[in-house]
Amino acid sequence: MAKFYGEGLPHCDVQALSGKLLVIEGADASGITSQINAIKSWLENQGYSVIDVGIKRSTLVSEELIEAQKSNTLFHTTMSLFYATDFADQLENKIIPALRSGAVILCDRYIYTLMARDTVRGASPEWLEKIYEFALIPHLVLYLQVEPERLVERYFEKNLRLGYWESGMDLGLAGNVFDSFILYQKKIKEAFLELRKKFPFHIIDGHLSIEEITIEIQKTISPILDSLNP
Repeated sequence: MAKFYGEGLPHCDVQALSGKLLVIEGADASGITSQINAIKSWLENQGYSVIDVGIKRSTLVSEELIEAQKSNTLFHTTMSLFYATDFADQLENKIIPALRSGAVILCDRYIYTLMARDTVRGASPEWLEKIYEFALIPHLVLYLQVEPERLVERYFEKNLRLGYWESGMDLGLAGNVFDSFILYQKKIKEAFLELRKKFPFHIIDGHLSIEEITIEIQKTISPILDSLNP
């Protein structure tokens, strides 16, 4: 049966949530989107109803959040609450209705990415846990672990330049964006591993080929889907 981390959202009967909530976590350029697309196709080919969600996809605040990031002027606490609002809107209006219908939800990152980023920027873990106590506990969390030195290569391959936020430039870690990216991503990895002590993740080696990772994910989630009838 589905559960919330805390009191959860009001008027939500968790016993009515018959679907499965599956999360793939990891840093930017770790290959999450490719795996979400591959697993979604695999599940749909088996007859499952699949909904994919992710960070900054809320119809309520996603556009405003993207615009706010472009200015690079928001305080860290304000940005944290912006992301929490984005997540809350998707939870209430996308994730819970889909789970109620018996669908499989594939999350391109969840609250753990938000908590890791905020922790690196000085937020209290206790404060973050309080903010996200309304979140549903996923049936499975997979973490694609990729070393920062490989991440920067992938990021350049995809984007040709390193992003301001993805490099942690707001933290003043280094005098140039390349070194800042490496240092920031190391801190993000450390934050994820610290979170894993309280929120269990299944770690997958993100240095494997796309096909090998897909097979590993399929093997891991298959037992969870046994209770669903496609």
